[in-house]
Parts: sequence; structure tokens; C-alpha cells
Amino acid sequence: MSAWIIAAAIGLGLTAGVLSGIFGVGGGILFVPTLLLLGLDQVEASATSLLAVVPTAAAGALRQRGYGNLRGRSAAVVGVVSIAGAEIGVQIATRLDESVLRRAFGVLLLVVALRLATSGIRLRRR
Repeated sequence: MSAWIIAAAIGLGLTAGVLSGIFGVGGGILFVPTLLLLGLDQVEASATSLLAVVPTAAAGALRQRGYGNLRGRSAAVVGVVSIAGAEIGVQIATRLDESVLRRAFGVLLLVVALRLATSGIRLRRR
């Protein structure tokens, strides 16, 4: 691994960690596009993102727990059920053509952006 790749990965990790802590976003929205820029293919970027999210989410959740903002039971239910969902998603992702997977991820990013923008506009009107 080159020094540039290591430096970019460190920058990505720090930036994604800060943004995840501020916005509570899943790291995949941040990690996957950057990992694609670093030369990984779509499936590799998604798989790498899944593992990278674990410590990010754990650190953020523990800190939020300290502030009294974590609903443990809800998190546990969502977490346990998402394990099955992740397994299903991995099976689908490894069977899809990379171009289809990349376009689908792009659509997801657009939907998330649209949803955030519309909810922000609604909040401002109140």
C-alpha cells in the first residue's frame, strides 16, 4: 500500500468519523464513494465500509449513551434484525453486475440527499 493510499485512508477515517458523530450517518454514505476514488471496486468498497463502520458506530453510540441519547432496546432490535438484512444484502450484491450496483448506490445517495433537503425545508418553515 502506497503512502498516498494510507494518508487518504487516514483522512477518510477521520472525516467520516467526525461527520458520523455530528450527523449520525452510516459511514457507508461517506466511505463507499471515497473508497471507490481510492481504486476499490463497488463490492470491495461496500465490504470494506461494512467493517470500517463497526468501530465508528460503536464509538459514537458509547459517547451518545454517556449523554443519555441512546435507546438501548431500540438499538438492539434494529441491530439484531440488521444482521439478517446485511446477510441478504451481501448475497444480492455479490450476484449483481458492478455497474448495476454502482447505479443503485447512486440512487440511494440521491434519495438520502432529497430526503434530508426536504426535511430541512420543512423544519425551517416551522
